[in-house]
Amino acid sequence: MARGVALVAMAVYHFSWDLAFFGFTDARVDSSLGWIIFARSIAGSFLALVGVSLVLAHRSGIRPRPFAKRLAMVAVAAGAITLVTYFMFPDAYIFFGILHQIALASLLGLFFLRLPVAVVAAAAVFFLLGAHLFAGEAFNSRYLEFLGLMTYRPVSNDFVPVFPWFGMVLVGMVIGRLVVASRAACAVLAKPVRDPVSQALAFGGRHSLAFYLIHQPLLFGCVYAAAWVIYR
Repeated sequence: MARGVALVAMAVYHFSWDLAFFGFTDARVDSSLGWIIFARSIAGSFLALVGVSLVLAHRSGIRPRPFAKRLAMVAVAAGAITLVTYFMFPDAYIFFGILHQIALASLLGLFFLRLPVAVVAAAAVFFLLGAHLFAGEAFNSRYLEFLGLMTYRPVSNDFVPVFPWFGMVLVGMVIGRLVVASRAACAVLAKPVRDPVSQALAFGGRHSLAFYLIHQPLLFGCVYAAAWVIYR
């Protein structure tokens, strides 16, 4: 259900971005502090939930086949996002966005599944602060931008580098480990949701990748159609 709430927030952000892009609002969605905080909060929540999901899915041991299937789906979707945005926004295409980060973080996260919680927490701090501590000109290469350690910010409509964002996945893994260790927390999470809103959010969360891929083209197309009718 938590992932469903994050999906709704993401749709609100993208719809607002679309409205600004076509001139329906003067809101500086891509540059104002409030919108930046909102967008980063959404990305952070998604990545933290990736960490929680990794722990819950593999708490009894790594399940190679379901993991590989999910990873392949996310990787293919990330590649499709890069390809589509390259043709639509060649000067700001998405070369390492949220899906790219999720795919890489899912692999890296496997190495932290059985480490002590304190070590995972320390690693989370390392990645969250690493961009401030280790950034330098040595990383100013196009092929190293995905690390997030360069001294400039690349132009992209969605940039979610390893530093600091993998740190949020590790934060989620810490949360997941604490939840698994708590009988009370497990009991609360095991309770089925019954009201329609909660069920809808839970359904969206179970199909988050499909929602992510479909919602923005749909919203963008609707706003584009409205702009075409109004401004033609």
